[in-house]
Amino acid sequence: MQELTHYINGAHVKGQSGRFADVFNPATGEVQAKVPLANAEEMAFAVDIAADAQTGWAATNPQRRARVLMKFVDLLNRDMQKLAEALSREHGKTVPDAKGDVQRGLEVVEYCIGAPQLLKGEYTDSAGPGIDMYSMRQALGVTAGITPFNFPAMIPMWMFAPAIACGNAFILKPSERDPSVPLMLAELLEEAGLPKGVLQVVNGDKEAVDAIIDHPVIQSIGFVGSTPIAEYIYGRGCSNGKRVQCFGGAKNHMIIMPDADMDQAADALVGAGYGAAGERCMAISVAVPVGEDTADRLIEKLVPRIEKLKVGPYTSGDDVDYGPVVTAAAKEKILGLVQSGVDQGAKLVVDGRDFSLQGYEDGFFVGAHLFDNVTPDMDIYTQEIFGPVLSTVRAQNYEEALKLAMDHEYGNGTAIFTRDGDTARDFANRINIGMVGINVPIPVPLAYHTFGGWKKSVFGDLNQHGPDAFKFYTRTKTITSRWPSGIREGGEFNFKPMD
Repeated sequence: MQELTHYINGAHVKGQSGRFADVFNPATGEVQAKVPLANAEEMAFAVDIAADAQTGWAATNPQRRARVLMKFVDLLNRDMQKLAEALSREHGKTVPDAKGDVQRGLEVVEYCIGAPQLLKGEYTDSAGPGIDMYSMRQALGVTAGITPFNFPAMIPMWMFAPAIACGNAFILKPSERDPSVPLMLAELLEEAGLPKGVLQVVNGDKEAVDAIIDHPVIQSIGFVGSTPIAEYIYGRGCSNGKRVQCFGGAKNHMIIMPDADMDQAADALVGAGYGAAGERCMAISVAVPVGEDTADRLIEKLVPRIEKLKVGPYTSGDDVDYGPVVTAAAKEKILGLVQSGVDQGAKLVVDGRDFSLQGYEDGFFVGAHLFDNVTPDMDIYTQEIFGPVLSTVRAQNYEEALKLAMDHEYGNGTAIFTRDGDTARDFANRINIGMVGINVPIPVPLAYHTFGGWKKSVFGDLNQHGPDAFKFYTRTKTITSRWPSGIREGGEFNFKPMD
């Protein structure tokens, strides 16, 4: 049985708390490793190391910091296959999905290479008589991130890359369900030239999270996970005087207008709803066809596509559409919500409850499910399922469809499929959701824009990556400078006071 470690001061360090969590192979259901769960003392030790390292790192000019990230990108590309396989082994997603996980993180690192430009301040010459004013962006100090299981490469890089580029040290508390890739990323950053102690990986559960929230040296916290935990971290972190950004749950609607290309819409729904077994905060989990005829045509297109989906372990190669969910508890929750949908009167058009994979009967596989005639009062509509389950809510007209998405408590992402530009423009302008796709099912912005939802999907006023990340991980300092004027006499300045 492999025993994983923390990564502190450039070295793998065994856990000292005596507490461990099991790391499963989701395809087989077997425990493949144990990960240590840090206590407050271990977290404090890592913070002390980070604080010592941060001073010198902040004094390193931005261009040299950027060169470390350049080298890091090269190493990520070199080890892409190795990282993807390690990720798949613990998370369960297919290798192509895992490579996408790494790639979307890598793109944010590439953006952060522009730190010398992004950290420039402003300057005003002669703001007053003999007075100049200028601003500078300075690092916060020690920062921290608490990241989820579903993107164990991408989201850590979304956090630590801009934090490090800005001159901060960073404490990463990854998910205890799939901790190996974050440890590998820390190794690669040190190989790229990052000084020891600037990035620390400390594994743990709630005790470690609370230690981060309460430690007086940690200046900021980033979090991605469920809304209840996001609210908890945001409230407690802010009360401790920290800068906090927390991203919570989602229930993403895709509206299908009568004029939409139905084959395109069906293909988009299958990819966005069932890819990565639905374990994505930007997954489409609610299809909203407008009009009965549109709904009937959509269901007719969806059913054969969903029934052809291939579910299997990542070791099956590229011939698999999605793999298992991350734990037995996740599988149980998903199937429980499916049963609630049946009990509450939704029509289960595609039933994956009896799915079993020969040779992997103990794995955490969940078959694909499609519901029709879902109503907004049902649990499968109100709750984030985080599994391969698509709910269809029929709307009689565009306004009803729009209202469904706008009234839901979550506001992470949404999409509309239509050929009509006026409808698409109206939707983009009126919808109260943070990320909008027009004939794009998963509208995740590229690295040079920002990622973030609205409503109960986010807590905090700055988004992830893009320009917002550099604002989040720095403070602005403004300097007003005044120098007395003088007249050179005999090779010396005789300074005279200014009026």
